[in-house]
Amino acid sequence: MELQLALDLVNTEEAIKLVEEVKDHIDIVEIGTPIIKIEGLKAVKAIKDAFPQLQVLADMKTMDAAGYEVLKAAEHGADIVTILAAAEDESIKGAVAEAKNQGKKILIDLIAVKDIAKRAQEVDEMGVDYICVHTGYDLQAKGQNSFQDLETIKGVVKNAKTAIAGGIKLETLPEVIKSQPDLVIVGGGIAGQEDKKAAAAKFEALIKEATHA
Repeated sequence: MELQLALDLVNTEEAIKLVEEVKDHIDIVEIGTPIIKIEGLKAVKAIKDAFPQLQVLADMKTMDAAGYEVLKAAEHGADIVTILAAAEDESIKGAVAEAKNQGKKILIDLIAVKDIAKRAQEVDEMGVDYICVHTGYDLQAKGQNSFQDLETIKGVVKNAKTAIAGGIKLETLPEVIKSQPDLVIVGGGIAGQEDKKAAAAKFEALIKEATHA
């Protein structure tokens, strides 16, 4: 089980400072869609250059021209690129093909998909690397989470790794790791804490414990 830190509400300079604090406790650092929209893929490159030992995920949330966007993200140092599950099958297949060419990985984001089990099964057969259930900010504000959705996709996904994102905090982590996702994605649960290093260390300890249980 890996731990990914999602950075959405910072600029590149702030992101580098934050990752510096927690780099020993995370596996993947995610450059969130808002940062990429505001600063471009140079933000991804800056993080990869600063922390070559970490995997960097570019949260592109691509819907179209997927092969091209994967290529450009890869050229800027991304190890993993996100594509929306709502995209056309051809877009997802194009992304997978380009990622394989570049030696990179694709994470499919199921955000806003209604029939999660059906779509997870379909994209799993397309050769993607990760399939992620994701409760976005706007639904988190209403108290929703993806914990049940994780159980759903665990039942149908045979090839890809499973991931979960959206509002995961230290107190809810035990419930999440019961379902044994391969990747746990945490944003404010680390980035929004006073002592970010201590928070990341606690997440890491619980995940390691669950992985080796």
